[in-house]
This record gives sequence, C-alpha cells and structure tokens, in this order.
Amino acid sequence: MKKTCLLNSKISSVISKMGHTDMIAIGDCGLPIPKESKRIDLALTKGIPSFLDTLKVTLTELKVEEIIIAKETKDVSPYIFSEIENLVGDVKITFVSHENFKMNLKECKAIIRTGEQTPYANIILKSGVVF
Repeated sequence: MKKTCLLNSKISSVISKMGHTDMIAIGDCGLPIPKESKRIDLALTKGIPSFLDTLKVTLTELKVEEIIIAKETKDVSPYIFSEIENLVGDVKITFVSHENFKMNLKECKAIIRTGEQTPYANIILKSGVVF
C-alpha cells in the first residue's frame, strides 16, 4: 500500500510521469477544462473536496518550482491567495490574466477539478526537480 498521503491513483500517476517544468492544474468546479486536456474530476458536491485540501495533498507528492495563478485571485479571493502563499512558501509566483491562465491549461499534463465554489480558486503547479 502507498505510504504517502496522496491516495488518488490518477493524480499520483500523473505526478509520477512529470518531468522538470511539466505542469498540472487544480481548479474550482467552474474552471473550463479544454477538451484535449486530461480531466481528473474529484468534485462530489459544493465545496467537496475543497481546492485548498486538494492543493495541500498534491504538494506532499510534487516538487514545485513555480506556480501560476490569475492576478484576479489576489483581489477577488484574498483568503485563497493568502492560503496559497502559506502553502507554497518561497516558491516563485507568476501572475497572469485569467484569460491567459485558461490558455495555459492546454499545456498541463492534467487538470484536477474540485468541488470548490470560490472564484479564482485555481492554480497551475510547475514541476521542479528533487536533486
């Protein structure tokens, strides 16, 4: 049985195949997912699972060197932004418009859909290296 806390086999599989600078996204339930992108749908009902819980667990398994978020997040959802900052520590944060954020989704190895219903509760995690 798996020893780390990330038990979702689809998320774990994507992370295990990621290389340096590959990207994976975590989004709220309203984030439009491009049809060509791999969708990992965790959404059960409003708020379950939450964006922050999903991010916390994903960060236990993925080495992240940079995150990409919509610049609107800071003003529209300051609590989410503050929690992201706390969780990622000194990882580089790149701000883009929400439109550019959605365009970047096409480059992600997968997009994880949560039950979150907070505006702009979306993030792209860019893989780092562990050596």
